[in-house]
Amino acid sequence: MQAIKGTHHSSIHERDLFWSKEAELVHWETPFEQVLDFSNPPFAKWFVGGQTNLCFNAIDRWLESQADEPALIWVSTEVEQEKIYTRRQIYQEVNAVAAMLAAQGIRQGDRVLIYMPMVPEAVFAMLACARLGAIHSVVFGGFASVNLAQRIDDASPKVIICADAGSRGGKVTPYKPLMDKAISLSTRPPEKVIVVDRGLFPFEPVPGRDLDYATLRKQFDGVEVPVTWLESSAPSYVLYTSGTTGKPKGVQRDTGGYAVALASSMQRIFNGQPGETYLCTSDIGWVVGHSYIVYGPLIAGQTTILYEGTPVRPDAGILWSLVERFKVNTMFSAPTAIRVLKKQDPALLKKYDLSSLRALYMAGEPLDEPTAQWIADGLGKPIIDNYWQTETGWPILAAQPGIEHVQTKFGSPSFPVYGFDVRVLNEQTGEDLGPDEKGVVAIVPPLPPGAMTTIWGDDARFVDTYFSSIPGRKVYSTFDWGLVDKEGYWFILGRTDDVINVAGHRLGTREIEESINSHPAVAESAVVGVADQLKGQVAMGFAVLRDSAAYADPAAAMKLEGDIMKRVDEQLGPVARPARVRFVTALPKTRSGKVLRRAIVAVCEGRDPGDLTTIEDPSALEQIKDSL
Repeated sequence: MQAIKGTHHSSIHERDLFWSKEAELVHWETPFEQVLDFSNPPFAKWFVGGQTNLCFNAIDRWLESQADEPALIWVSTEVEQEKIYTRRQIYQEVNAVAAMLAAQGIRQGDRVLIYMPMVPEAVFAMLACARLGAIHSVVFGGFASVNLAQRIDDASPKVIICADAGSRGGKVTPYKPLMDKAISLSTRPPEKVIVVDRGLFPFEPVPGRDLDYATLRKQFDGVEVPVTWLESSAPSYVLYTSGTTGKPKGVQRDTGGYAVALASSMQRIFNGQPGETYLCTSDIGWVVGHSYIVYGPLIAGQTTILYEGTPVRPDAGILWSLVERFKVNTMFSAPTAIRVLKKQDPALLKKYDLSSLRALYMAGEPLDEPTAQWIADGLGKPIIDNYWQTETGWPILAAQPGIEHVQTKFGSPSFPVYGFDVRVLNEQTGEDLGPDEKGVVAIVPPLPPGAMTTIWGDDARFVDTYFSSIPGRKVYSTFDWGLVDKEGYWFILGRTDDVINVAGHRLGTREIEESINSHPAVAESAVVGVADQLKGQVAMGFAVLRDSAAYADPAAAMKLEGDIMKRVDEQLGPVARPARVRFVTALPKTRSGKVLRRAIVAVCEGRDPGDLTTIEDPSALEQIKDSL
C-alpha cells in the first residue's frame, strides 16, 4: 500500500510536479504556462494556457502507429449487427460528421445535444463536436420528453442529433417522437435536427428542420476538418445529472484536465497499455460511458467495445463471449448487471476462455459483498470496486493496480485515488472523523483534473450545491455517508440527500414527485429510494389524493396507480417509474412541514424509524406501514 499512499501524497502536496508529469501522457499543441490556477476557490483551472483537443488525442495522434488497427468494435444483439472500425475509419467518419455540423453553422462553444442509443454514430458525433470545439450534451435514451425539454432549454443546442429509435431486450423504443414532443415543449428549440434512421420506427421528418444523417454523410464523404485547438479550461461537454431540486444540474467538464485524468487513470487505475481491448457495459448517456467507452480507451490508444444489448440476450454468456472473441483485457460493469446474471445458469461463467481478462471493475452503485464474492468465484478474476460520480468524471476511490497490486476487501472501493483529498467529516461540526466513524464523504478542494469545473451557466449554484453544506468547511460534499476502517479501507454507506440510485442510474426524487403531482387527482407526494436486491434501490411513491373517497374502490385505485405510472413514463421515461405508488391520506412531516423521508425508508425496509417526536401526526407513518 506504500506506493499508492506515496503517489496520493505527491498528487496533493507536490501538485505542480506530479500533474506536470501526468500531462505528458497527452498531446499539447501549445504548452501550458501554469499547472493550477486556484486563485478563485472553489473554481480550479488546470494546465492554464495549454491548448489541446480531445478528438486529436483520441484519434489523430494514433494514426501513425495504429491507423489500420481496430479502435471501435460495435456489437448489437438487439439488431444482430456487428462492425469493426479501424482508427483510420473512425477518423474518416468523425471528419464527415464534423463537416456536416460545420455546414449547419456549428462553431467553437456552440452546443449540440445528442439523443442516441448505443450506435457508432453517437461516438462519431461526440468526437466530431470535440474536433470542432463544440460542446456536446448527451442525453440518456431512457429519458422522455419533459427531461429532454429541460435539457434543451438549459443547454440551448443549435443542433440535435437523434436516432429514429433504440432497442432494449428486443423491444423498440422510439426516440424521434419523444424528441419532437420535447422540442414542442421547449422554449429554446434547435435550428436543425439530424436524424439517424435505423429503420426501426417510421417517422415523418419536419420540413425545413430535420436532416437525414445518411444523406449528409455521403455529401461530406472524404472531407477533412482541421482540429480546433482549445485552451485547457474550455468546456468539452455538459452532462446533466439529477439534483435534489426538480431542475437537473449541467455538469460542465473542461478539456485539458479531462484528457490528462483519463489518460492517467487508464494506466494507473485500469492498468492498461496501448493496443489492448477495453469493454465497458455502461451507456454513453452516463458519465461512465463518456469516460470509459468513448474518451478514455481511445485517448489511451486502446480498442473500445460499444455494446448494444442486455447481459442476458441471447443468453447470459454474451458478455463473456465478447471477452473471449475480442480478447478483452479490462472490463467495467455495474453491480446490477451481475445481480441479473446471478439468476442465470452459473455454468456460463466457465464456458468461455477469459484468459485475456485481467480484472473486472465495478461501479455505478454500491457493490454488495455477496455479489462480489459470487462473481469473483465464478470468474476467478480480481473484482475491483470503484466509487465516483458524474461530477468527478473518474474514480474518487479505487484499488490502483497500475501503481501497486494490493489486497481488496469486498464491500469496499479501497483507497482514495491520487488527486482527490478525500475526508470523512462530521456533518454538524465539519471535523475530520477517525477510523470506523460514520460521516459525510467530502473532498478538500481544489478538485483534481477531470472533475467538473462548474454547473453550466450557474456558478452560484455550483458553489451553493457542492461547497456550502458542511459547517465551517469550504469542501466538496459527495452527499454520501462513509467511513474508513482501521486498515484504511473506505466504505460508502448511502446518500445523505434525496437522490437515489436505481441500477446505477441517479434519479432525483424531486423530479419524480413533480411528475406524480402533475396528475390532477394528486394533492402531494413523497418518493423515496428503498433497498432492492437486484437494482440496489427502487423508487417507491406515496401520494395524497385530492379526493380519496373517489378511489376507495380497489379497482379504481389500481387504475389510478397505472395512470400515474404512465404519466411518469411519458414525462421522465421508464427509468424513473416508481416500483409502486401507494395512496395515503397524510405524509409524515415535521411541524415545519418537512417530509421525513428517512423514516419512510426505514418503514419500507422493515427497520426502526427512530425518534418520532418530531412528527406532527404520528398516524401518518402508520398509514405508510399499512399501505405496504
